[in-house]
Amino acid sequence: MSVAMNKGQVVEAVQSALGEGASKKDAEQAVAAVLDAIANGVRSDGTVQLIGFGTFVVRERAARMGRNPQTGEAMQIKASKSVGFKPSSALKSSL
Repeated sequence: MSVAMNKGQVVEAVQSALGEGASKKDAEQAVAAVLDAIANGVRSDGTVQLIGFGTFVVRERAARMGRNPQTGEAMQIKASKSVGFKPSSALKSSL
């Protein structure tokens, strides 16, 4: 079982990709800027498409009935929104 890559490891990968002149702070700012741009794009437009990588899209879940895992009692689960990711065919084929 592999361990998921965390934000610190992404920052290190970006720093190494930027070359010797890049500081860790520069890499952290670059990663933060990209993540903020994606989050703001999804919030405002509902979709962010990165050609060759994939698409982030807002997905809506309808209200539904569920069960309380502690008591087994039926309960109403509210409608909600979340962000989904659909990888591009190029990314899929590289896996």
